[in-house]
Amino acid sequence: MQRREFLKSTGVLATTSIFMTKTLMNCAKKSKKPNIVYILADDLGYGELGCYGQKIIKTPNIDKLAENGMKFSNHYSGSPVCAPSRCVLLTGKHSGHAYIRGNDEWKRDGNVWDFQEVEKNPKLEGQRPIPANTMTIGKLLQNQDYKTACIGKWGLGPAFSEGSPNKQGFDFFYGFNCQRQAHTYYPVHLYKNEERVQLDNKMVPPNTKFDSNLDPYDEASYADFNLQNYAPDLMIKEALNFLDENKNSNFFLYYPTPLPHVPLQVTKKWVDMYKDTFVDEEPYIKGSYFPCRYPNATYAGMISYMDDQVGQIVEKLKEMGQYENTLIIFSSDNGATYTGGADTQLFDSNGKFGAEYGKGKGFTHEGGIRVPMITSWYKKIKPGSESDHISAFWDVMATLSEVSGGITPDDTDGISFLPELLGKDQQKHEFLFWDYPEYGGQQAVRMGKWKGMRKNIRKDGNLVIELYNLDNDPKESTNIASSNPEIVEKIRKIMDKEHTQSILKSFRMKALGDEV
Repeated sequence: MQRREFLKSTGVLATTSIFMTKTLMNCAKKSKKPNIVYILADDLGYGELGCYGQKIIKTPNIDKLAENGMKFSNHYSGSPVCAPSRCVLLTGKHSGHAYIRGNDEWKRDGNVWDFQEVEKNPKLEGQRPIPANTMTIGKLLQNQDYKTACIGKWGLGPAFSEGSPNKQGFDFFYGFNCQRQAHTYYPVHLYKNEERVQLDNKMVPPNTKFDSNLDPYDEASYADFNLQNYAPDLMIKEALNFLDENKNSNFFLYYPTPLPHVPLQVTKKWVDMYKDTFVDEEPYIKGSYFPCRYPNATYAGMISYMDDQVGQIVEKLKEMGQYENTLIIFSSDNGATYTGGADTQLFDSNGKFGAEYGKGKGFTHEGGIRVPMITSWYKKIKPGSESDHISAFWDVMATLSEVSGGITPDDTDGISFLPELLGKDQQKHEFLFWDYPEYGGQQAVRMGKWKGMRKNIRKDGNLVIELYNLDNDPKESTNIASSNPEIVEKIRKIMDKEHTQSILKSFRMKALGDEV
C-alpha cells in the first residue's frame, strides 16, 4: 500500500514538473522580445519597386512584403548621400545636429583612392569615424539583450578606429567597412569584424577604363569586371548564418546592402533575366565607373537580385519559426543616382519626383531624399495597408527603442512611428529638416504640404529660400516663395533654429554664421 502511494505521489510530482517546465518554456516564448530586421538599399529610388509603380524591374519579394504589411508614401532619408544618411539613421539625430553631415573621405597620409596603396596600408581605408560615445541603434538594442549584426556597407569609421561597427553596437560585422572599396563588387578583401578577409579576386581599381583594343560588343571583353567572389553573394550568406545562429535569442539584423549603387556589376543570371527586355543594347564604356556590356539589363538585374535577397531573408525567418515575431523594415539611404551608366530616367527611378541631375541623389529635392519604406510584422501590421504619415530616418531609433522596450535618448530628434504601424493614434512632426554642406551647400524643410529649400549656401553664400507646394507640384518645378511670404518666414526660422555649427570644420557653412 505504501509503495503504491509512493509511486502515485512521484508520478504526480513528475507530471507536475513536466507541466511546469512546459509552462515556463511557453512563458519564455511569449516574453521573447520582437526581433528586428532593417534592410537598407543603396541609392534605390522611390520609383524602382513594383509596389511604388516600377514597370520594368521585377521586385516580387519586396512587393510581397508590402502586400503583407504597410507601405509609406512620405518617408525620408537622413541625407541625399550615403554616410550622413546612415549616421542620421543610426543616431536618431537629423543632419542639423548629426556628427557626420557629408561624405567625408577622411584623407590622411597617402592617397585613399589608390587601391594598391590601401591594400598595403589599412590605415588609408575608411571614412571619418563617429565618436566613441555615440549612442547608436546597435548600442541601444545591445542594452536590451539583442544580438546585433551589421552586414553590408558601413562607412562610419574604419576597423582600427572608434567608429568601427564592433565598437558602435554591433556584435558582428561583415562587408565593406569603407565606402570607397564598395566601388567594386569584386573586391580583393572584405571585413569580418575588424579583420580583413582576402577574396579570390584580382585587383581591378575603380576608374579602370575599357581597353580600346577589345571589342566592346563582346562579353568576353569585360572579363576584368566579372570576377570570382561577388560581394553581395558573400553578404547574404553571412546574414542568413547570423539569423540561424541567433534564432533562440533576441536579434537585430541591420542589412545595408551595397545594391544597387554603381558600378554596374551583377552575376550573369541576373543580367540574362533582362537581356530580351533591352534588345541591341549599347555598351557603357565611357564614364567614371567600370565599363559594362549591358548597362540597363545589369542595373535592373542588380535590383532584382537585391529583391531576391529580401526573399531569402523572409524565408529564413519562416524556416526558423521567427517570422511571426519579427518586425521587418525595408528602405533606401537616398534617391537614385545620375551616373555610372545607370539610366535612371529610362527606369523613372525616382517616380514623379524626377531622376535628372539636380533632382535625385546629392540634392535635397524630393527625388534625393524621399525614399520607399515598407514595414511588415505578422498580425501586428495590417496587410496591404498604406500610410501617408510624414516620417524620416531619425524616427527609426525612437521606433525600435519602443519596439524593444528601451529608452530613447533625450537628445534625439525622432518620433516613434510604432503607433502608425499598429493602427493607433500617431504623433506628427511639425516639420522635417535637412542640413547638407555638399553639392554647393543646401538646407531643406518639409512642413505639411510645403517644402522650403536653400541651395548654393556654401558656394555662393546664398540664403534665399525657394518654396514649393508638394500637393500640386511634387517635382518642385515652380517656386512660389514670392506669393507666400509668411510660409517662407516660418521656414526661415526653422532653418535658423535647427542648424547647429558642426563640430567638424569640413561641414561648416560660413553664410549660416559658422566659424570656418
